[in-house]
Amino acid sequence: MNVPPPIPSSPSPSSPGLAPRIPNYLVWAILITIASIFFCCVIGTIPGIVAIVFAAQVNSKLGMGDEAGAWIASRRAKLWCWITTGLTILGLCWTIWFISAGGMAQYQQMLQELEQAQRAQP
Repeated sequence: MNVPPPIPSSPSPSSPGLAPRIPNYLVWAILITIASIFFCCVIGTIPGIVAIVFAAQVNSKLGMGDEAGAWIASRRAKLWCWITTGLTILGLCWTIWFISAGGMAQYQQMLQELEQAQRAQP
């Protein structure tokens, strides 16, 4: 007599084909990196690229069956997204201050005064 194996009542999270839902934060990482470029925050672009790399690792690690690695990559992507967001906000504040303080005209005038001061020195 052939008896089929019992069907489990609930699938285990480690069953093949049933990947757990681990956020990859890829959309956030891409959008905040683009925003950091637009708001003159080049320093914010570097951690944004790091966030994109970690976000992209989440799905590839899940595909390889490395759930623990996927969780680590997800947490790191989230951390770098927050760092990029903070730097982008600082860059936006700096841009607003720079424009309200006179912008490029003020900067060019300051450079001209420095050049004149250097020429006056013997």
